[in-house]
Amino acid sequence: MTQPEAKVLSQPKRPSEDGKLNLRRWSDFYRAIINNDESTVGVVTRILRANFRDHRKGYAISFMFLFVVAAMTSLSAWIMRDVVNQIFVNQNVQMLWVLSFSVMAIFIVKGFATYGQIVVQSRIGNRIVAENQKRFYDRCLRFGLDFYNDRASSELIMSISGGSNAIRSILDTIVLSLGRDLITLLGLVFVMVYQAPLMSIIALLVAPIAVLSVSTLVKRIKAIAKAEFASSAQIIGIIQETVQGAKIVKAFGLGDHMRDRMLTAVSGVEQRANKISQLQARTSPLMESLGGISIGIVILYAGWSTISSGKTPGEFMSFITALLLAYEPAKRLARMNVTIAESLAPVRALFNILDHPPSPTEADHHASLKLTRGKIELVDVGFGYRPTDRVLSGINLSVDHGQRLALVGPSGGGKSTILSLIQRFYDVQEGAVLVDDQDIRNVSVASLRHNIAFVSQDVFLFSGTVRDNIRIGRLDATDAEVEAAALDAFADDFIRNLPKGYDSHVGENGVQLSGGQRQRLAIARAILKNAPILLLDEATSALDSESEHMIQIALEKLVEGRTTIVIAHRLATILSADKIAVIERGKVVEIGTHPELVQMRGVYEKLYRYQFDERSAEKAIA
Repeated sequence: MTQPEAKVLSQPKRPSEDGKLNLRRWSDFYRAIINNDESTVGVVTRILRANFRDHRKGYAISFMFLFVVAAMTSLSAWIMRDVVNQIFVNQNVQMLWVLSFSVMAIFIVKGFATYGQIVVQSRIGNRIVAENQKRFYDRCLRFGLDFYNDRASSELIMSISGGSNAIRSILDTIVLSLGRDLITLLGLVFVMVYQAPLMSIIALLVAPIAVLSVSTLVKRIKAIAKAEFASSAQIIGIIQETVQGAKIVKAFGLGDHMRDRMLTAVSGVEQRANKISQLQARTSPLMESLGGISIGIVILYAGWSTISSGKTPGEFMSFITALLLAYEPAKRLARMNVTIAESLAPVRALFNILDHPPSPTEADHHASLKLTRGKIELVDVGFGYRPTDRVLSGINLSVDHGQRLALVGPSGGGKSTILSLIQRFYDVQEGAVLVDDQDIRNVSVASLRHNIAFVSQDVFLFSGTVRDNIRIGRLDATDAEVEAAALDAFADDFIRNLPKGYDSHVGENGVQLSGGQRQRLAIARAILKNAPILLLDEATSALDSESEHMIQIALEKLVEGRTTIVIAHRLATILSADKIAVIERGKVVEIGTHPELVQMRGVYEKLYRYQFDERSAEKAIA
C-alpha cells in the first residue's frame, strides 16, 4: 500500500483547537468519516449511495408497508386500554363487538402489509445482488493478466458472491431497522408515555445501558468476520485445486495432505462462526435481563397504583402491552450494528475489486487498428513481469504479410512472452510493438485481438459442448462452418465417435478429452476465426507423430496469406519457415533461414543436431 493510500484509509482524527468548538473542523471530521471506506459509516454510506438511489421508488413502497405494520402494532397496544376497560370492567356488550372486529381488522391489515413489504423488499434485494455481481464481473473483464496472476480465483469467487449478498443484507437490515423497528418503537413509546408517563420513564432508563453494552461487541466481530471471510475463500481454493488437480492428488497420494488442509480451513471457519454467534448471542441475555428488570419494576409500580390509588387497569394493560411489544424491535435495533459489522468484510473485499483501476492493456478508447498487410515489428523491446526481473531485452524482430517467423530456443527464454506482448496481454516497458506501423498501445485492444488467432500450448476449454468450444473462434459461425473447421483440424473423426458427437459435453476444462483432442479443438477455433494474424505456441505439442503430420498439413493451409509467428520445440515442424529466430535468455542470439542457421554452427545448429540424432536413435530402436 502506498503512503497516500494509507492516509486515505486511516481513521480521521478528532478536531481540536485549544479545546474550543470549531464547526468547520467538525464538519470536515464527519465528512472524512463518511468518505472513509474503511470505517463502518463510510462503507454503509457508500452502499446507500451506490444502491439506494436507483431503487428509491421500490424502497418508498417498502417503507409505506413498514409504516402500516408499525402503525398497526402500535394501534394493537393502544386498543388494549378500551378492551380491558369497556369489556372487562364496564362489561359493555356493544363495544365487545366493535373492539373484537377492530382487533381482527388491525391484524389482517398488518398481515397484508407484511406480505407486501416482504415481496417488494425481496425483489429489490435480488436486483441489488444481480447488479453488483454484474458490476463486479464487468470490472474483472477490464483487468489484465497481471491482475489475475496476483490473485486466487477463490478470492474473486468469495468477493462476488459474499460481497453482493452482504450488501443486500446490510440494506435489508437498515431498511427494516428504520422502517419497521424504529417507527414501531417510536409508536409504542408514544403509547406508553401517553398512557403512563412515570412508568415510561422507569422503563426507558435501561436503554442507554443496552446501547453502550452492544457497541463494545462490534469491534471484536469485525476482526473475526474478516478472518472468517479469508478462511472461506481458502476452502473454495482447496476444492478447486482438488477438482482441477485430481490426477496429481491421486498420483502423488496427496489425499491425506489435502484433507488436513481442508480440515484446518473448515475448523477455522467453524470456530470463528461460533465466536461470532457467541458474541451476537450476548445481546440476548443483556436485553432479556434489562427488559425483565424494567417490566418487573413497571408491574410493581402499576400494581401498587391500581391497588392503592384505584386506577383503572386499562391504562396499565395498554402500557404493558406496548412495553412487551417494544421489546423485540428494541432488541433488533440494539443488534443492528452487530449485524452490519459481520457483513463488512465481504463488502470491503468487493469494493477493493471495484476500486482497483482497470489495466492499461484493456483500454479500449483508442481508434481501431487499421490493418492493411498485417506486418508485425518488435522494436528494441524490453520487458519484465516484475521490476527486478528482466525477461526480454533489446528484442528486434519483424514478420511481413504472408511470412512465417519461427521462434525457437531453450525453455524459459521468453518466446511465449513475445506472443503475449503482441496480443497486449502486457505492455512493453521498453521499445514498441507495431502492427502495420501502428503502436498497439495506441489502438483499440478489441480491434487488435479481433485480427489475431491464437493457439496456446495450454489449451483451455469452457464447460459446454464440443460445438460451443469450437464456436469460441467466431460466435456467429453456423453449425456447418464449425464442422468444416473441425474437419480441417482433423478433429471431425474423434468428435463424431463421442457419445453425442458435436453436442457432447467436454467437462470442466475439457477433462473428458485427451490432451491431443483438446489441442485439435483449439486449432479448429483458430481455423474458424480466420484472422489475418496467426500466433501458434507449441500448437502440436500434445499430438502423436501421425496426428502431428496431419495437423501440419492443416496448418500449412491455414498460414497461407497470413502473418504467422510460431513457437516450436520440434524443429522439424518449422524447417520451411521464412525466418527462424533463436531466443535465449531474453535476447535474439541468431536469426535466419534453416540453412543459414545450420551453417552458422551456433545455438540453432546444436539444437537441430541434438534432435536429429535423437530421431535417428528412435528410428534405429524401432
